Amino acid sequence: MLYSVVLVAVFLCGLYLAVTFLFPRRKRSTTIPGPNPATKEGGNLEDIRKAGSLHEYLIDLHKQYGDITAFWMGQEFVVSICSPELFKQHSAVFDRPVSLFKLFEPLIGAKSIQYANKEDGKNRRKQYNTVFNQNYLHHYYARIQEESDDLVKQFTSLPKEEHVPVARYMVAFALKLGLVNLFDSHAFTDEEILEIRHNYDIAWSELERQLVDIPEKGSPRIKAFEDAKRKLYALVDKVLSNRKQLRKDTDDALLIDVLLDSTDDKELIANDALSFVIGGFHTTGNMLTWAVYFLAEHQDVQDKVYREISQVLGNNDVEPETSKDLVFDPDRFSPENSKSRPSYAFQPFGFAGKRICPGYKFAYVEAIIGLVTILRKFNVKMVEGQTVTQTFGLVTHPTEEIWITLQER
Repeated sequence: MLYSVVLVAVFLCGLYLAVTFLFPRRKRSTTIPGPNPATKEGGNLEDIRKAGSLHEYLIDLHKQYGDITAFWMGQEFVVSICSPELFKQHSAVFDRPVSLFKLFEPLIGAKSIQYANKEDGKNRRKQYNTVFNQNYLHHYYARIQEESDDLVKQFTSLPKEEHVPVARYMVAFALKLGLVNLFDSHAFTDEEILEIRHNYDIAWSELERQLVDIPEKGSPRIKAFEDAKRKLYALVDKVLSNRKQLRKDTDDALLIDVLLDSTDDKELIANDALSFVIGGFHTTGNMLTWAVYFLAEHQDVQDKVYREISQVLGNNDVEPETSKDLVFDPDRFSPENSKSRPSYAFQPFGFAGKRICPGYKFAYVEAIIGLVTILRKFNVKMVEGQTVTQTFGLVTHPTEEIWITLQER
C-alpha cells in the first residue's frame, strides 16, 4: 500500500554511502557504473537540475545502471544504492558525509546533529535517545491521545460532506504533537504554532527550490528566507529560555531538558532544537498524509484496518498495556510468510541502523494513535476527480492538496 512512499525513502537514502575524491575526472577511475561528470566544477549537478529533482535523477540512474551506481555531486563522488539487500550490508553505518544535508545548513545550522560524526555525533545521539527509547515512549501516549481526540473533534464539527484538506491537517497535527511532547504542552501558544508552520513553509520551500534554482545574494527570495529563519529561531530561543527558568524537579524529562542539560553551547542547542522541530513533523506529517490517502483510495484495506482496531482495542485507547493482551503469532515471521515482506522494504526514517532517525519509534506511536483515533470514528473517502501526483524533495509530498470526505461510522 505504501510502496510508492517507500521508494522515495529508498532512493533518497542511497546517498548515505559516499566517497570523496579530489576533483571530477572525465575518465572514470572506479568500476562502479555511472555517468561521467558533465563539468569539472559542477559534476552532474546540471543533470540533476534537468531531471527535476535528485530523486528523479536517481531513478533514471538506477534504471540505467542497476542497484548500485555513482555520480558527481559537485566535486564529490557519490555512490547510490537502492536495494534492501545492499541497505542491509550498510546497516551499521554511523558517520555520513556532511554534504548530504549541506543544502539545509543555512536553516538548521552548522552545529546541527545532522552534521555530527564520530564521537561527537555518537555521544549526542546517546543522550537524545534517553527520551526516545522503547522504555520511555509511554510518557507520550496520553498527550498524543489528547491531541488526536482534539483533531477528531475538529473533524466532527465540520459540515457533512465537507472537503477536507489532508496534508494541511496532517502536517499541522504532526507539528503540534512534536511541540507538545518534546518541548512541553505549554511551550507554544496556538498562534505561535501557526507562525512556526508559516515560517517553516517559507524557509523550507526556498531551500528545496535551490536544488534547481539558486537565487542571487540579496534577492527578495533570500530576504524572505532570512526573515523566516530569524522568526523561527526567536521562537525556539524563547522556549529554551522559559524552560530553563521554569522547569520543575517533578517534571518528566523531555527532549528540551536533555538539550539544555547536555551542553552550554547555546548555538548547538538552538540548532538541534530546530532540527528536531523540523525533522519531527516534516516526516511524520507527510507519512500520515500518504497513509490517509492510500487508505481512502483502497477501501478494502481501510475496512481491514478498522476491523483489526475493533478486534484488538475495542473501545480502549492505544496504550502500552494494550500489547500485553495481544496473542503472539510466531507464524507471521516464518520464512514462508516473510517471502512477500522483504526486510528493509519500508524504511521511511532511514536505513542505516546506527543513523536512523532518533525519533522514529516516537513517530510510529504518533502515527498509530492518530490513525486509530481517526479511523475508529470516520470512514475516509477520496473526493472524486482528483489526480494525485508527487513532488520530490527531502521528503516526498503531494504536488497539490489531497481532498477527502469524512463519513461517521
